[in-house]
Amino acid sequence: MIAHGPGDAPDDPDVAPVIPLKPQDGEDSGASGASGEDRLSAVLSFLRRRLNGEYEVDEFGFDRELTDKVLLPLVRALYQYWFRTELRGLENVPESGCALLVGNHSGTLPIDGLMLQVAVHDHAHRDLRLLGADLVYQVPVLGHLSRKAGHTLAHPADAHRLLAKGELVGVFPEGFKGVGKPFRERYRLQRFGRGGFVETALRARAPIIPVAIVGAEEIYPKIGDVRALARLLGLPYFPITPTFPLLGALGLVPLPSKWLIRFGEPMFLEGYGPEDADDPMTVFDLTDHVRETIQQMLYDTLLERGPAF
Repeated sequence: MIAHGPGDAPDDPDVAPVIPLKPQDGEDSGASGASGEDRLSAVLSFLRRRLNGEYEVDEFGFDRELTDKVLLPLVRALYQYWFRTELRGLENVPESGCALLVGNHSGTLPIDGLMLQVAVHDHAHRDLRLLGADLVYQVPVLGHLSRKAGHTLAHPADAHRLLAKGELVGVFPEGFKGVGKPFRERYRLQRFGRGGFVETALRARAPIIPVAIVGAEEIYPKIGDVRALARLLGLPYFPITPTFPLLGALGLVPLPSKWLIRFGEPMFLEGYGPEDADDPMTVFDLTDHVRETIQQMLYDTLLERGPAF
């Protein structure tokens, strides 16, 4: 992934509003009054358009219709009912214009990115374009679905193009170091690499929005790692959890931890210009500042969340 500004730390977490769980505006629900015949007609119309190729994708392969009608609904049940996700600081996500959302990464499997995408889509009513590691796009089906969902390779050029189009871009600077860390190191941020996300934000003049995700650490507590098998399979790690591989496929069901996602105040990097992206010390200082901000947000949010289950 991309290695992966200055400003005050986020406000007192007690001030941030609670975002209630609710269906996305305009989304059908069981109480919407739509008849079964209407729903069937909509499904058949959707399938006809897909079969006839009557749908659009953007230059990155993003298929908005498929994402809104199929992919996000598949993970929305986890977001709402299994993880019971709540949000704080949603007002810090801009209603329009570009921004780089920078979050902590954890959970053994990167489900946190999908939950963040649902949160932004359903409550901020914007698409979040996540940047993924090379490994994601080396897996045929996974790579194809990721692009359909609006994700793209974590490369500075792609990130800059998305920001130049006014998109919200999500990045996890810890990469596999964060998502694959052992349970005993939960909620401790790993190294943020070389600060590639800061360089991207500086060149695109995009604000950085720090994001703290609490809850993912408990879904697959990693208590061991079969490194020889990981090397054989070409994976960064092969995890052992309390339920996997002991319970086989059942061990892949995430534990129902309580999730809390906090969006911090935007860092507008005022006083810096695109030329500062070429100054290693400036990039290092800003990267460290973002990391410290997210770490403090994690501590505050973890205290607010309380017990994991």
